[in-house]
Amino acid sequence: MQDENSIETLQDIKRPLALRALRRSNVRKKIAEYLFDISPSYSYTSEIAYNINTTPSNVIGAIRGMDCRYRKEESLIGLDIIELKKGGKDIKLYGITPFGQEVVENIRKRR
Repeated sequence: MQDENSIETLQDIKRPLALRALRRSNVRKKIAEYLFDISPSYSYTSEIAYNINTTPSNVIGAIRGMDCRYRKEESLIGLDIIELKKGGKDIKLYGITPFGQEVVENIRKRR
């Protein structure tokens, strides 16, 4: 029971940070929305980049963080908006988490 409450509290803390991060970066927002649209499927970096019309390096930076452009604590994985799923030898697939779905729905309601 206590673990459930601590998870809700952690998400309550991360929610405004997640909303801010998505508002500040169009690439982060497009990635989250794309993964939301294809959910429950997962996608790989180059496919995400192709579908949101950006480069794979921008996608990797937004997902995992990159030194100068994307802070690791504001990355999509760092904010629990998306998750990594290893699909075999050197295959990394990304999908949206339930928390990420909630955040994207919240953003779409505000439009």
